[in-house]
This record gives sequence, structure tokens and C-alpha cells, in this order.
Amino acid sequence: MPPFVHWPAWPRVESAVPADPAVEERVRSILARMTPEEKIGQLVQPELAELTPEDVRAYKIGSALNGAGIWPGGNRHADPADWVKTVDLYWEAAEAAYADRPFRVPFMWATDAVHGHNNVYGATIFPHNIGLGAARDPELLRRIGAATAREIAATGMDWTFAPTVTVPRDRRWGRYYEGWSEDPELVHAYAGEMVAGLQGGGGPEGLTAGARVISCVKHWVADGGTAQGGDRGTCVASEELVRNLHAAGFVSGLAAGAQSVMASFSSWENPANYDHSPHHGPPYNAKVHGSRYLLTDVLKRAMGFDGIVISDWDAHAEVSGCSVGNANYALNAGLDVLMVAGREAWQSVYRNALAGLRDGQIPASRIDDAVTRVLRVKMRAGLWERPRPRDRALTHDTAVLGCAEHRALAREAVRKSVVLLKHTGGVLPLPRSSRVLVAGSGADAIQKQTGGWTLTWQGNDVELPDLPGAVTMAGAVREITGEGRCTVDPFPGTVDPTAHDVALVVIGEDSYAEMRGTVKPWRSLAYSELKASYARDLETLRRLRAAGLRVVTVMLTGRPLYTTEEINLSDAFAVAWLPGTEAGGITDVLFAGPDGERAHDFRGRLGFTWPGSRRASAANRIPPHIPGYRVPPEEQEPAGEHAPLFPYGYGLSLDDPDPHRHPLPLDTFEDTAPPPPAAGPLPVLGAGCGSGSGSGYRFRIGGHNTWSRVDVSPEEPVDCLIVRSEPCGPDDPPGALTFAFKGYPVAFVYAERPEPDAQPLDLRGYAEDGGRLAFRVRIGEPPSRPLLLACHDDYPAQPGLDLTERLAVLEPGRWHELAVPLAELAELGMDLRHVDVPFMLYTEGTAVVSVAEVRWLPGGEE
Repeated sequence: MPPFVHWPAWPRVESAVPADPAVEERVRSILARMTPEEKIGQLVQPELAELTPEDVRAYKIGSALNGAGIWPGGNRHADPADWVKTVDLYWEAAEAAYADRPFRVPFMWATDAVHGHNNVYGATIFPHNIGLGAARDPELLRRIGAATAREIAATGMDWTFAPTVTVPRDRRWGRYYEGWSEDPELVHAYAGEMVAGLQGGGGPEGLTAGARVISCVKHWVADGGTAQGGDRGTCVASEELVRNLHAAGFVSGLAAGAQSVMASFSSWENPANYDHSPHHGPPYNAKVHGSRYLLTDVLKRAMGFDGIVISDWDAHAEVSGCSVGNANYALNAGLDVLMVAGREAWQSVYRNALAGLRDGQIPASRIDDAVTRVLRVKMRAGLWERPRPRDRALTHDTAVLGCAEHRALAREAVRKSVVLLKHTGGVLPLPRSSRVLVAGSGADAIQKQTGGWTLTWQGNDVELPDLPGAVTMAGAVREITGEGRCTVDPFPGTVDPTAHDVALVVIGEDSYAEMRGTVKPWRSLAYSELKASYARDLETLRRLRAAGLRVVTVMLTGRPLYTTEEINLSDAFAVAWLPGTEAGGITDVLFAGPDGERAHDFRGRLGFTWPGSRRASAANRIPPHIPGYRVPPEEQEPAGEHAPLFPYGYGLSLDDPDPHRHPLPLDTFEDTAPPPPAAGPLPVLGAGCGSGSGSGYRFRIGGHNTWSRVDVSPEEPVDCLIVRSEPCGPDDPPGALTFAFKGYPVAFVYAERPEPDAQPLDLRGYAEDGGRLAFRVRIGEPPSRPLLLACHDDYPAQPGLDLTERLAVLEPGRWHELAVPLAELAELGMDLRHVDVPFMLYTEGTAVVSVAEVRWLPGGEE
């Protein structure tokens, strides 16, 4: 592995999988005989739900993937045999596609196995990266990579989109937990080990082994550096910081032989990031997926990477000059394989790429380079020599999924990753004979342990039956104390302190992944202020402390959060991150062994600084390897107001004296700025309103578990998976819109300003003036589930107002006026200081609702 040093220029990386003249000659021979159609087929990667074996034959598609929440036959409990059968069908179709050709190109199946083979029922679920970083054990990463590779291979698959080697720098980012550390040195130490575990390490012979898979380091580059933690946001760091902070994991991962790199959704605003076709189409918008500088000039030429550069899910569509059905600009920038989800989209990408090749828009040399890289990787992985999936050795031993050896490894990883932040009074380890009250929102909630990317994208609908053998914290405690000495009550109202020896309070974030997990830039990072259910955890701690119980708190979280009061209320406070299914790894360090002696000590150490204030969103360790480092404007100086409560590397062992004997200082900051007065009516929808007109608001459709948002047209119907919208008729109020909710949980329609940098409005003055949110409504089909009103795009962090009773008394088919006092919204806990969406309706059910003349009114206005 190359040493971790300061790189004054992009380093040339020597791969553990070097160029092989024999492989190169075989690749050239095949490439010379391929038709343009066959070449483009190797560059398009559709998703399982949008691809048939017949498509593979017709288009000679070279690879496919299964995304989170997509399973054979739509069955989330599909077993390994179902997966093998599915992958085998596509492999067979690719063989049939080349049956009449003098050569063949084998099929390749990819999956997103980022913390174990996490999309497959029964697989081992390892801790997310944020926890593994706290373990400080690179060799552990190699073993986890090898175990994950065995389970992937047992389902007949060849390629995983892992590891994620991001260096997260802002805690508001929804993918924060996908990073091992905020410090590039630890990421550099881990990435190569994980790649070696997945691919075999030590040279190409490891990659061809049946129990190894192709790895993918992602996301190139600086995805963890997006300003304000914005999802798919913009990195404004200098090239030196991009190279020395954000590229560290790529250097070691590529040196270990990683055969693919996935590009980042993010943008990089820098003069070096040039427009490679300035005279064709709109100006380049700095998206990494369209960056010839980063993809080709840096990654391929300067660093010497000769494997596959693959796009993220439909990410080419965000590059200027591209669309979901046209990726030609991004192909010219240096993408080799295009991950395109929708059926119409991937077929359109295929047609446009073929047309671009034929008319010279895409040089033949660029297509040949991309196909060469695909063939090279397939050949290095031994795919020409591997039998069909159903005949491979490991697919006959599917018991490897979730086997005892791998589960024990996952438990070891959990045990090593728990960080003890506070320990007073010798409360730990707990005797196994203790009478334990297990409380808190995470007491018996498997989703809080497993987090996102677990069977489904957001992981928030996973239950214990979906994860065979999974153990929650409550279950792990019962295994030690027995049923009789363990009481489980997440939010106990009253507690008899004489009935329990200790309260084990498990708090933590609900499951989330990208987009849904991003915290708005203006939100507090205090745990208890993020959601109402989290506030109940704080109240529970206060109540237990007042009752005189000893309290041990375990936090489940995907990022460090401000928890100073929670720590002060605890005798011991430990962070277990997102440990996965093996909660026994946590009780291993909380409880004594069967002999009453200490069984395991705490060895986890923070891979991230722990915030000491609500606003410390991007205060990170100063990287010591960068000479003259200055904190960039998008980050915070880790001193003064933003000094960490616990520094990077902090963590107690049981024998360590706790340096914080007295209560830790609380953040008492309050923003006392008065609200601006209500400045007359604020129109949101009405005569002449619509995207870019009238009120300045556009209406959009979105969903809690949908990938993208859809604009509502004021002139014509828009029909998507979750909602159909259409303009009302000439006899209806001007600008009126009808929305048909289709029962997708959860579907939104909402108004927002179209400017990408639009700032939220402080509308507290309307509430203080006795104002209302008024609109006209017509019920076409009554809601089958509660229909809620909100003034934010922050679901589920902020609440909604249930309109059920108000709507129930309205005569269907007629227009009615509703005026909701803003005081009701404020009382529910909606943030009127930061209103980014002044009107939203959402439901989990079906409904047909028309709305018109939406407006905010000061008191007394009509």
C-alpha cells in the first residue's frame, strides 16, 4: 500500500492487479470483431426490475444490477436459490446473444453490498462504516470483505459497489455514516484492506478465485465535502484538499487492485473542472459525472487507473447537456458503464450513444476505450472461465449466507466499535444478575440498529422477520438476564426504582439513507431537537434520573450529534453507531462474563469529533499531514464555539479514569432575533401561478422513498408512480390543480421556489399576527388515510397537521374554503422560522383532492 503522505500532485498508483500482455491481446482481439451495437451493449447497465433476459439477448447487454428493495419476483424474502436462478437466467441470455458469433462476452451481475450482502434475505449484516471506523482495526476490514465476498458469490453475483471511501466533513449529510472517518489517514488505512478482502489481494489470481468479487471504490471524488452537507451537493474545496482529504481512500483502494470506481453525484466548483465541449449544448454545470478533468485527466491518466468508471444511479441525467435518456456528454467525459434504471431510459441511452458513435459526436476511440476497460475487468476476474452461476462451487453451498462464522465476525466488529464516552461510579460492567429496565426509542427497534441500505433503500420498513437471527438490544439483554429480570418499556411513565438495579436506555436515530437522512442547513444538531420521538428519549432520561435509578445510555446513530444533556443524565454513555443485527456485540462490553469478571473491554475510539454545540455541523480534526492547513470556509474551526466535546480518537476503557467528573457544559445559545412582521398576503397558488410565474412558486410531487421529484405542469397532466396531477377546468378557480394520490407511502405534493439557492423564509410574524394558511379545496375522492398539511420539506423530522376532521364535514365535489390558524402549526412543532415549502399535502393513502388560491394571510386579511 502506498504510504499516507501529503500529495503535492496527483499520485501515480501501482495496482496490485497489473496489466497483463496476454489479457490485453485477448481484449484487442475481441474488440476488433465487435459491432457498434455490441460495444454499446457493454456500456449500459440496467436494473433488475427494468430488464428481462430477452432484453439482454436483443441488446447484448453486458451487465445488470439489483438496487436496494428490488428482489426476484418482488419477494424480499427471496432465498439464495432464487437469486442464483435469476442471475443464471440473465447469464444464459448473454450466452445466447453471442451464440452465432466467433467469440463470447460473459455477463456480469452487480449489487450494492455495502455492509454485508445487505440486499439479500438471510445474509450477514455487518456494522455500517461509521462503526467500523471506530474499531481502528484494518485487518478486521479485510476479514469482513472476504466474508461479504463469499456471500455475494454464493448468490451467483460477480461485482459489488463497495467499499465507500468517502471522508465526510459535514454531519448534516445523509450519507455521513457511509464513511469510516472524517480523517483521511484512517480512510486510507481501511480502503485497501477492504478491497483486498473482497478481491483476494496479492495479485490477479485472488480476483479469479470463486469466493472473490470485483470491488468498486466510491464515490469519486469529494462526495463527503459537499457544502452544508447537501445531498448531491457542491464541493468548493481547493484541488489540494480534494486530493489530500477526499482522495485518500481511492489511492489505497486502487493500489490494492480495485477494478472499478463509481463517480459521485456531487459537483466540484473549480476552474480546473472545465467544459469539454463548450460549443455544444448548455454550459457544463460542474457535476463530477461530466468532469473530463476528474474522470479522465486525473483518475485515468495521472493516477493510471485502467479499470471501469461507472456512473451512479441515473446520475448522468444531472449533467448539463444530458438527460435521463441521453448520456453522451458524460460518456465523452470518461464514464465507461452507465447505470440507468428505467426501461425507457436505458433503451434511450443505448440509442443515443449508438447514434452519437455513428455521427461522430462520441469518438470511436472513446467507445473503444470504455469497452476495453469492461472486457479487461471481466477477463481479470476470470469470467470467461467461470461456469454459469448455478454450476459454481459456492452457489451449491448457500448456507454460507448468515453462517455462524460470519455472524461471529459481525458480532466481533460490533464489540470492537462501541465507544465509551462516559463512565462514572464503576457502573460497568453490569452483573449478569442485574434487574434491568430496557427503555428508550431504540430498546427493541431493529431498524435503528441496521440503518439504511438494509433490504430496502431507506431501511425504515424492515422488521425482525426480515432479518433471520437478528437480535435487538432488548433481545440481547434478555439472553443474558433471562426474561424475569428484564423489563422492556421504551417510554416508561412511572418507574419503581426498587424494582430495577439499572436502566439501560437505548436512544438513536431512525433509519435513513441519502436524501431522507440529510438535515436541513438551518436545523439544530441536538439529538432531542431533530424529532419529537427523540425528545421523548430525553424526557425518559430525566424521569429515570429523577427516580434515582442508575442509568446506562447506548446511542445508535449515523453521525455524532449534540447530546450533552443526555450524557450528563447518564452514569455511563456509549455510542454503538449502526451496529446491524448483532446487538450481542454491545452487551458483550456492557455486561460481565458468566464468571462475574470482565469479559470484554471497550476498545472503540472516535473516528469523528463529537460536537459540543448544536451548531457544530462541520468542525473536524485538523489533518496533520497537510502543511499550512487552513480550515476552508465551508467548515468550522474546531475551537472556541465549535470546540469538540470529545476529540477525534477519544474513547474510554473500563480502567480509565473519566476526565469529566462534573456535568459537561450545556450549549445555552438562543437565537433571540425577533420575527419580521407579516408583509401582507403571501400567494402560493392562484391566478397566473405556476412554475416561474405569479407567486414565484412551483408545485412538485415527491415521496418519502422515491429517488427524484417531479414538476407539476400548470397546463397539462403529469402522471407518475405516486401521484397524478392535472390542471382544473375553465369553470374552476384560476390556477387550480387536482392531485390523485395513489396510495404510495408517503406521497407529497408541495410548493417551492424554483431557484436552487432559494433561502427559507422567516414567517413567524404571520403566526404572531394571528394569521392563517388559507386555501380552497374540493374533494373528488375522500382520503383513505389521514391527509396532512405541512409547511416544510422535512418529513418525517417535522410533523404535519391532520386535516381528517376538517375534510370530513365538506361536501364532496364542491369548492370549500379552509383557513388553518398558523398557531396550530407552530404548536405542533413546525419551524416557521425556516419555511422552505409554504404548502404541502401528504398521505399514505389514496385520495383525489383539488386545491386553489393557496395563500398565507396575516390576521384580519381575507
